[in-house]
Amino acid sequence: TMSPSRKLRAIALPLLVLLSSVTGAQNLPSTKPEDVGLSSSRLARIGSWMQAEVNAKRVPGAIVMVVRQGKVAYYEQVGQQDVASQRPMARDSLFRIYSMTKPLVSVAAMMMVEEGKLMLETPIARYIPAFANSKVGVEKVNAATGSKTLELEAMRRPITVQDLLRHTSGLTYGFFGDSLVKKAYLDAGVGVSGDFTNEEFANKLAALPLHYQPGSTWDYSYSTDVLGRVLEVVDGKPLYALLKDRLLDPLEMKDTSFYVTDPVKQTRIAEPLPDDRVIGAGAMVADPRIAMKFESGGGGMVSTADDYSRFLLMLSSGGSYKGKRILSPRTIDFMASDHLGSTVATTPLYLPGAGHGFGLGFAVRKVTGESPWITPAGDYWWGGAGGTYFWVDPKSDMFVVFMMQSPKMRTIYRSVLRNMVYAAVEK
Repeated sequence: TMSPSRKLRAIALPLLVLLSSVTGAQNLPSTKPEDVGLSSSRLARIGSWMQAEVNAKRVPGAIVMVVRQGKVAYYEQVGQQDVASQRPMARDSLFRIYSMTKPLVSVAAMMMVEEGKLMLETPIARYIPAFANSKVGVEKVNAATGSKTLELEAMRRPITVQDLLRHTSGLTYGFFGDSLVKKAYLDAGVGVSGDFTNEEFANKLAALPLHYQPGSTWDYSYSTDVLGRVLEVVDGKPLYALLKDRLLDPLEMKDTSFYVTDPVKQTRIAEPLPDDRVIGAGAMVADPRIAMKFESGGGGMVSTADDYSRFLLMLSSGGSYKGKRILSPRTIDFMASDHLGSTVATTPLYLPGAGHGFGLGFAVRKVTGESPWITPAGDYWWGGAGGTYFWVDPKSDMFVVFMMQSPKMRTIYRSVLRNMVYAAVEK
């Protein structure tokens, strides 16, 4: 007969193998902060600050993950996933990532560029013919009455794929800012009501006036939603299916999707506070439990901190993940370069802010100064309207994932988090 210790080993070993295969996909390797040039006592301040914010009932809870040299140097979760259910925040909590969907779609686009299936200079009307006849809306003010009218002008040049990636398409968002074009978006029910397919949504946008001449101005917009439709035409698959094939499955991002229809998974959805559910001009925080036809490449996905960290690990590792090549390191350098130059105008609503340009899918830091955050030049980042945020800092070989659900607090926390993270960098 088998000795008790051997019996235990016989049971424990397969269990260990099973556990490691389950957690193998879940977590990046961990390390002591000091082993990667970070101060553990200074990193610990972040958790204390976040806990104080939860105690003050400003946010339900949050997760922060600091990864350096490919290893998790700091992971902290505080508060609750959902105050109504009293569920504590968990490592596998699901967050609406809103505009953090954009980098995923942008990477999928660049994969097609690498394969020769897509070119950045191609007019998007090749894929969505309705955009061939788009017009630019120009506001004219009647000097006598002060009343404004919208006049339509021809495009001086077509919208290109590159314009979609860097938000210079002339498209806009209707839910913040005030103009006749934005009003036309809201009147047409774009982004607020209706369940369109990506094709119907793109055609609906093409029928509305552009806010600016293509290539002239950076304006945050539905560009990435339109890009999602372009990818569907190129790849011959719905957006979620092609993202799953190209990114989500290779990167083991099993919890990243547009909708959460599984009742067990639904219990993991993080919720904002009841009085913090409005984004922009009256748009409510979306409910990912209700599956719709629309797969918004600009803001429709849910994800976890661990899933998104694997995507960022791939980017910060020069485009490969566990030996799988997703993108070339040259392509990532290209995406993380400023694509606006000195010719593209910015508006008062220029979200990247001082010291920043915009690349293909995210803001990029041009200089170490100017911006009020502590970060070296070369970092790239973006956030979501629901409160999620990330940045990748190639110079420091570091990236940070911040997950919470709070539209109100989303921008305030970004500066605090950055300053506290860089305060912990020792070398």
